[in-house]
Order: sequence, then structure tokens, then C-alpha cells
Amino acid sequence: MATSLQETQLVAFDEEPAMELLRASIFHTPRNPFHSSGPLEFFADGGLFIRDGRIEACGDYTAIRNAYPDVEVTDLRGGFLLPGFIDTHIHFPQGRIIGSLGRSLLDWLEHCALPEEARMDDDSYATLVAAEFMQGLVTHGTTTALVFGAHFPRATAILFEAAQARGLRIISGQVFSDRLLSPALHQSAESAYRDGSDLIRRFHGQGRLLYAVTPRFALSASEAMLEVCQTLMNENMGVRFQTHLNENDAEIAEVRRQFPWARDYLAVYERYGLGGRGAVMAHNVHPSNSELERLAAGGTSVAHCPCSNAALGSGIFPLAGHLKAKVHFALGSDVGGGTGYGMLKEGLQAYLLQRLTPGGAMLTGEQLLYLATKAGAEALDLADETGDFMPGKSADLVYLKAPERSPLAAVLKRAPDAESILAAIFTLAGAECVEEVRVAGEVVHRTSPDRD
Repeated sequence: MATSLQETQLVAFDEEPAMELLRASIFHTPRNPFHSSGPLEFFADGGLFIRDGRIEACGDYTAIRNAYPDVEVTDLRGGFLLPGFIDTHIHFPQGRIIGSLGRSLLDWLEHCALPEEARMDDDSYATLVAAEFMQGLVTHGTTTALVFGAHFPRATAILFEAAQARGLRIISGQVFSDRLLSPALHQSAESAYRDGSDLIRRFHGQGRLLYAVTPRFALSASEAMLEVCQTLMNENMGVRFQTHLNENDAEIAEVRRQFPWARDYLAVYERYGLGGRGAVMAHNVHPSNSELERLAAGGTSVAHCPCSNAALGSGIFPLAGHLKAKVHFALGSDVGGGTGYGMLKEGLQAYLLQRLTPGGAMLTGEQLLYLATKAGAEALDLADETGDFMPGKSADLVYLKAPERSPLAAVLKRAPDAESILAAIFTLAGAECVEEVRVAGEVVHRTSPDRD
């Protein structure tokens, strides 16, 4: 049963039955729609059979019901079951500065993000923000997130504890920087190694938590700090890696000045072996062809953050170039440079920006669903655990239902096929449509706690 650091933020629910059959319309993308045909699976009257927090069967309701005639049925008709959304780039300390518009990246960092992140040195403040952060995720249907923690080890531990209490699948780590930020946010290489090692020991692999080694970006990390990151990666099996890459032209130019020996931004991380499977680099709005080729060859994923890229004026993600080079990418909200926690909104923004891009990709609803779910699981090396409704996966799901008399409800009455329904969901659905969220079968959010 999930609990919260603040009782007012979460209603406690009864334990879910060990076996349960959910009945609703179902969407998921067990195959990559950019590289395969017919990847979308849609069941207008679908059944999702869950046993002990794992998916045992997904398909047509009648067939599932006949296979399991004695299992309790939860009737959710009128709404849609989707895999839980996966956010591959978001900042825990920045929830209270969403909407700081009118600035470019480095200006926004100096005047908005960094002063707020310095407040995380106050444990009571960090605890409040952590509770708000978890609430922001679950109310928008996010069940898994790759999270930039705080620059402070105690605040990062508070984040992990909040995630564990809430029951979410969180991959995070203390943010490392030792130059060019506010001095209040700097660590020495020695303290970074000590703090990172302690946090890994305490939280990595505990329940649904994983640790990610997290230098903020090359601009604020010296070579000594990057060596610490390399050491932590080498010493701790299964930890992930996250940072920023090629977000803004001014940032890229400054990285060139700080690392004159590097052929490009990516080469800074490559020198220290930082990348590969389970590594995610956020943005990559301005990559060279060589960087794309090397990202693909190394298996490093990219977090595409369309709302943040637009809000900060960073540029339009070269989606077609990533596809051509076979660089794997998924969606990220980039709170608080982004405009909110909603992965559906990120999908819509990705679609809109590509429509305005010469040679941009014409994204479909099934591709957007994949980018918000299965692609994120693949980026985080969690595709065997979550991201779709294939048997054996964790029962991570979001139940969406259009409010009565809403624009979405009106559109759905006339939607002729699965693709039209999915397109309408990405265009019109928001937090008001998220009625229930589960992780490993456990309810972590429900708007109507009295529902049977």
C-alpha cells in the first residue's frame, strides 16, 4: 500500500487483490513503431489480467475472461488503460519554478533554477518539494522517471525516501558540479565520491529505486569530477547515467572553451566512458553527424524534451536525424524548464514542432504512445520490467477517462478508429483524465478512492 510524506497528498487504499481482471479499452505498443509494422495493439473491449503485481495476460476481454472465469473483474469500461508513462528527464528541485518564461537556458539557470536548487539544502523545504514532486508525477500518470536529484546528498535521500513511500519507480542521483555555478551548489570531487557511494549503498536496487550517476553537464563538471563519475560507474553494477548534451548554442560554445582538447560535446563524456546502455543524455538539440553516429554505436539514449526546448528557445529536436542515425530516444518533461509533468503534453508538443520543421517526421499516435512508454523503458534498460502490457511485465498502468461533457468526451463519440482515439487522447487529455495509476499492481493514485 502506497503512503506519502504528507497525508493530505495521498489517500490510503486497501491492498489490491492478488489476482484481478481489469476491463476497459486498452492501448499499448510492445514493438517499436518507427521500425516495425503493426506495432499498436488496441482492444476496444479489453482485458488485463494481473497476478501478484505482474501482467499475466492482455487481450480481448471475452477471451481473457474465458481463460480465467473465476477471477474478480474490475469494470473500467468507458475509459482507457495505457502503460504507465515514463519520463526520461526531469529535475526534482525545480517543480516550483515551472513557468519561468522569457529566458534562454543559461540566463534561466542563473536567475531561476540555481537559486531554487540552493534551497534544497533545507531538509524541511526539500521534504515539501519532494511530496509535491511525487504528486505531480502520479496525477499525470507517470509511473517511472529518470530524475535529476539535488546537489545535496540529504535532499537526494529525501527524494528517494518519498519515492519509496509513494511506490513509484524512480531512478535518480545526487547532481555533481564543481565549477561555474553558484558556490552553494559546488562539491569537491572527494565529497562527490563519498556522497555518491553512500547514496548508492542506501538506495540502489532497493524496491523500485535505482541510482543514476548525475553530473549536471560538462560545463559545470571539471575533469576531476568526471573521473569520479567514471569511478562510481565502474565500481557499482547496474547504476545508470544521466546528464545534458547539446541543449543550447551558448552552452555548446562554452563547453568547447572549457575542454579545448575535445572534438565536440559528446567527446567530453566519451573520454571518461560515460555513456552506453542505460545512459540517457537530455536534449541533444544541436548534434553533429559524428555525435549521432557515436551515440548510436554506443547505445546511449537521448531524452527528447519538446516543451522545454520551445520554452527556453533552445531549438527544435532533429528527430529525423536521430531516426536516420538509429539513435534511440524517448520523451522527457524537463520540469522545470519544461511546462509541466504531463507526458501526453510532451507527445503533442513533439508532434507540433515536427510539423513546423522542414523535413520533420510526421508522428502518429502509436509513435507518440511508444515514445511516452516503451521507448522510455528501453532507454532506462528496464524494457524487461515495464513499458507495455506483455506477460511477465510489472503491472504499471494509467487509467484515463474523459470527464463528462469535456471536449475529449465529445471527440471520442465520433472517433472512427484506434488511431483517431489515440490522437484525441494526446491532443486533449490532461491530469483531469487520470483516474487511476498503478505500479506493480498497487494503486499509487486514484481520483475516486471510494470506487469499488
